[in-house]
Amino acid sequence: MSVRTRVAPSPTGTPHLGTAYIALFNKAYAEQQGGDFILRIEDSDTVRSSKQSEVDILDALKWLDLDWDEGPDIGGSRGPYRVSERLTHYEAHANELIQAGGAFTCFCSQERLDELRREQQRQGETPKYDGHCLALSESEVQRRIDEGESHVVRLRVPDSGDCTFTDRIRGEITIPWQQVDMQVLVKSDGFPTYHLCATVDDHLMGITHILRGEEWISSCPKHVLIYDYFGWQFQELFHLPLLRNKDQSKMSKRKNPTGINYYRDRGYLPEALLNYLATMGWSMPDESEQFSYAQLTEKLDLTRISPRGPVFDVEKLDWLNGCYIRDLPDEELRTRFSSWAGNSANLEKIVSMLKERTERFDQVLTQVDYLIGERKPIDKEDLMQPPLSEEDVVKILDFAARTLECITTWRSDEIGVALRHTAEICDYKVRDFVAPLFVALSGRKVALPLFDSIEVLGLELTRARLRSAIDILGGISNKKLKRLDKEWTTLTQS
Repeated sequence: MSVRTRVAPSPTGTPHLGTAYIALFNKAYAEQQGGDFILRIEDSDTVRSSKQSEVDILDALKWLDLDWDEGPDIGGSRGPYRVSERLTHYEAHANELIQAGGAFTCFCSQERLDELRREQQRQGETPKYDGHCLALSESEVQRRIDEGESHVVRLRVPDSGDCTFTDRIRGEITIPWQQVDMQVLVKSDGFPTYHLCATVDDHLMGITHILRGEEWISSCPKHVLIYDYFGWQFQELFHLPLLRNKDQSKMSKRKNPTGINYYRDRGYLPEALLNYLATMGWSMPDESEQFSYAQLTEKLDLTRISPRGPVFDVEKLDWLNGCYIRDLPDEELRTRFSSWAGNSANLEKIVSMLKERTERFDQVLTQVDYLIGERKPIDKEDLMQPPLSEEDVVKILDFAARTLECITTWRSDEIGVALRHTAEICDYKVRDFVAPLFVALSGRKVALPLFDSIEVLGLELTRARLRSAIDILGGISNKKLKRLDKEWTTLTQS
């Protein structure tokens, strides 16, 4: 049996370190076994998915040299490799499941489902679907569909008993069926959810080994059930431990930069970043910390992966990246540094900003230092801008980050429109709203044009500096975060 592994990112945002982490082990294992590594694009979320996000994901993985044997850009014998291009497969399999009694049509409104959830929470029960539409006759289902009534397809789950499956890292796992929800498999817009498209595609594409994050363990009973209904043989499962912050919380953009592009733009070497990701939950037999991808593929033993959540320590990554830099011959180091510092797209934008503000070349570096290097150290007093209170500044920094995350076209004019709108709906004067942003991003109260600077810095680095400034002000407690979430929702939906 030829080994076939896959990674299936969703094109709904910036390329995430977790995608690279999962892709690394899938590719290394397939290569070690003489098999194939497949890239699929999970664009089932029609609202949030974007072509640009897909392009960014592919570019980021290629920068890390995590290329694939089959995928949406190069094709392959089991394609197409985008969910949106495989809808007929899912429709046919959903209908087959319904006919076999493994799935059913559900007409419940969102209002009913919301009320059901609230009542279950009041009763201290685990929120899940109550089987309301299970008893509908075939004729009634067809009549309501013919009348155009909105509906979804749900998975039928046993009322009692347990689901037992084997994870090659954690051993045998048992989950009672009563803890498993009757998952939506096909949404009202006709698009599949992950649970249907992943299981169908894994089978049709001949995937033999599934290496994915541990957050999918609780979903395994649904996938096992789908495979059982179809009579398919389940794959070998390996749930890799999640990357974690130093406080053991799941690594997230609120506490750590999580985007691959952030580390590329900061000047990390791709081979150093790959090396560090390989040490997340796994180690070389001789415990060496610096090793090449070739050494990883030679020594990789998936049974030696630890289930304990590895801490992503940026200081440790800095140390390892420094080791790689010092190992480079001088000529290659010059070439790599020039390539990084002279990023043509950003250089063009910087030159345009400087042209009207520079009289001598020796003035250039003092103006652009924060665009091509670290921001100057700042403290709480630097961020406090009259007439704003500390609470105002924290809210402005947080809402600015949220605003930028929603921008689909990363240009200074779009950035300016979005931030001005946020200032307006929050009832701040624009000059007051942008004042702490200047400091947070540049380390100074006066700098090159803010919106142009944000375009050059990019979303990942901009977000990291805004979050760093929030931390300087004491951070955001869970209670305060809930309050900000509620206010943001109210402002943006009104």
